Formats: sequence, structure tokens, C-alpha cells
Amino acid sequence: MSVSAKTISRRSLLQGAGTAIALPLLDAMSPTRLLTANVPAATEASKAPLRMGFFYVPNGMHMPDWKPSKEGAGYDFKPILKRLEQHKDNFNVLTGLTLDGAFAHGDGGGDHARSVASFLTGAHPRKTDGADIENDISVDQVAAGQIGAATRFSSLELGLEESAKPGRCDSGYSCVYTSNISWRSKTSPMSKEVDPTALFDRLFQGQTVKETRHAKTIRQKYRKSVLDFVVDDAERLSKALGANDRRKLDEYLFAVRDVEKRINGSDKLRLNEEGVPDYPRPAGVPREMSKHSELMMDMVALAYQTDSTRILSFMFTNAGSNRSYPDLGISEGHHDLSHHGKSEEKQSKISVINRFHIDQFAYLLGRLRSINEGSGTLLDNCMLVYGSGISDGDRHNHDDLPIVLAGGGGGRVKTGRHIVYENRTPLCNLYLWMLNQVGVKADKFGDSNAVLNKLG
Repeated sequence: MSVSAKTISRRSLLQGAGTAIALPLLDAMSPTRLLTANVPAATEASKAPLRMGFFYVPNGMHMPDWKPSKEGAGYDFKPILKRLEQHKDNFNVLTGLTLDGAFAHGDGGGDHARSVASFLTGAHPRKTDGADIENDISVDQVAAGQIGAATRFSSLELGLEESAKPGRCDSGYSCVYTSNISWRSKTSPMSKEVDPTALFDRLFQGQTVKETRHAKTIRQKYRKSVLDFVVDDAERLSKALGANDRRKLDEYLFAVRDVEKRINGSDKLRLNEEGVPDYPRPAGVPREMSKHSELMMDMVALAYQTDSTRILSFMFTNAGSNRSYPDLGISEGHHDLSHHGKSEEKQSKISVINRFHIDQFAYLLGRLRSINEGSGTLLDNCMLVYGSGISDGDRHNHDDLPIVLAGGGGGRVKTGRHIVYENRTPLCNLYLWMLNQVGVKADKFGDSNAVLNKLG
């Protein structure tokens, strides 16, 4: 591999009027990271930033179409996980993990709210629909407090449905619990960004609010791209880079422009149109959920690629979501279907919705695998948790959860396996392990009782 002609800072930006575009990891940012046949991929990968991500799906899973019957590397792919088979060497399926904080513990109903509130905290939230909410700090925010200063955004909180306003949502639990998995403190949830346009603007905003607004006005008026504002800077940088870095820069800028074009050209859903679903959607959100999700996943990839953040959370929909999926031929609400009462027709439709959600996650894994970083890919330097705080939606159980851990963790994770843990093993054991991998020194998190084993 050729050495870049110029050494540049990892925090270098392409800048123009009201615009700042962070760069991907280039060879020129660390000239000592020369790759040779004698350097193991895991060793090289470990020098790149390690990213964490948490992806939540509501209403549990149709477990017969999810849980493998075999353990280890030769496990079988049931219909839902089959959608991830193309990435089988890049993730593990974890079974036996439990979210104790989501159980009732004498509080009665409200499993959906508890499953979200405790998913990243491990805590048992106070049952209230008033202002006296109480949960605990979430794993992403623990990490953000320790390592978040290394990036422009200490963390990002994203989703496909907006965080709800306070009020009664689930058997006496506040809507705040049902719509936020990230908590900065016991009483402070982190609201989600659901608009890909707004997220794009955040990632590529300038140094001052005034300049950023002015640049956005010009872009909208004259149909310009953010790249039009940094073209001179990009050309100067390209001339100073080696051939390999120039290719990386060109590929990255093409990806930025491609996402921007799709955001601007997507069919928007506006709140005052006929046929608007009965859930809140901002005006900048694409009409089709698949397009909305793909754009958000593209933004996740760009945020990681540019090291704009190393920590994020993502909710596909809020807890107990009763959203229908007409594009999948399903007119019934998701939550209603999850209470299937062993109806084969309802279970079949639940499985279709589950496959749709995991298709979106598979899309993200594909994007991350397509981005070269060091001797491997961006996915090699990620730890991404996908799953739900409910196992079977009809039973509302919180043990033996459907969990996937994707990414190589910078060489720390041996992937391609179905790993079975003793039932009732705390999910927080996984989070404690992840915190330690990113440099957060902790002996306990949530209800953890040990660091999760078998991953390396």
C-alpha cells in the first residue's frame, strides 16, 4: 500500500461557508499504520476507533422463526435470521440473556414500557405517568460520558418514530418510558432524531449557527449540494494525498452526495395529507418506512465513517407500536398482532414484520462492510446490538431474549456463532463487557453479575 504524501489530523474537516464535512479514516492520518502481509488484521483493526450501537425493535419476536436449534458455528438459520445469512461471518446470535428490570416485580401491567425503559439501563423504572419519572443512566450514555469527548457528537439518539410527550401510555407508565431507550440520568431521557434531513444537516453543519443557516438557504434556493461549498478544500486535500487515500476520499464524497440526493428526492409524508397514519411524523420523513429506514441507516454509516460519533442508539418504533405495514400487505397493527393467541395467521404476519425490521439492519451491515478501514472494514470495528426487551409478544416474557451482536469489535469478537448462555443470564453482562472494550472501567452495570464470556 502506498504511503500518503501528507500527514493530516484525524479531526481534519473539509470546510466552506456554513459547511463542515468530517473525513473518513485515511492512511495519511496515521502514517505509522502501514499494512504488510505480516500485520494481522485484528491487530490493525484495533487501531481504528471502536464504535457501539444499540438497535431496538418493539413487541418482541416470533421466536420459532428466530431461535436456532443448534449451537456454535454450524447453527441453522430460521426464517427471520435467514435475512442476515449473507453476513453470517460478521455477527453472533446470543440466547439465554434476560432483562430482569422489565419484569413486573409487583407493578402489574406495563411490560412494553418497561421493556424499553430497561433495555439499555437494566433498571426497573418507577411506575408513573406523571412528572416523577425515574429510571437510570443507559449504557450508551455511560460510554458517552467517558469517551464521547473524542468526537463531535458524544452520542446520537435516532429512530423512525418521534419520542412521545409525557402522558399515560402503557398501564400507568409514562409515554416517556415507551419512546426512549437512552437516558442521560435517572430523570432525563434523550429524545430521538427521526428526520434524515435534520440529521444530515447536523452532521455537515458549519462552525456557527448563522453561517449554517445561510448556507442551507443557498442550498435550497439554488439546489446546491453541501459538496459545492467545500469543493476547493477537497481539491486541495486530494492533491496532497496518496493514490489510495484519493480513492477513499472520492468514494466517501460520492456516498455523501448520493445520500443527499436521495434525501432531497424522496417522497415526503406531510402531516396534513390524507391517509396519514395515526402516529406523529415530521414533514421531512419519507412516506415509505423502508426508504425512511435506509436513509437513517446511511446516516448511521456516515456518522461512524467520519468518526462524528462512536456511540448511538436506534429505535425502529416505540414500545407497543401498533403501526400497520401496508407495504408488506399487513393492515393490522403490529401490537395487536403480537397478541396472537397462537393464531397461525397472526404469527405469520408477525414474522413478516420481524423480517422487515431485520432487513433494515442487514442493509446497515452491508453498508458498513462496504467501507474499507485499515486492513478490514468499518463493520470490523463495530459492536452493534440488535434485539428487543420482549421475547414472545404474546407472553410478554423478558427472558431468553432475541439478541444479535454484530461486528468484530476491533478484533475482540469471534463471530459467526450461535452462543447459548444459561437462561436468566443478565443482558447487562453484555453491556459491561462492551463498556470495558471501549475503555470504560466498570465492575458493574445495571443488574450485571459478571462480564459476559464466550465472545472472544
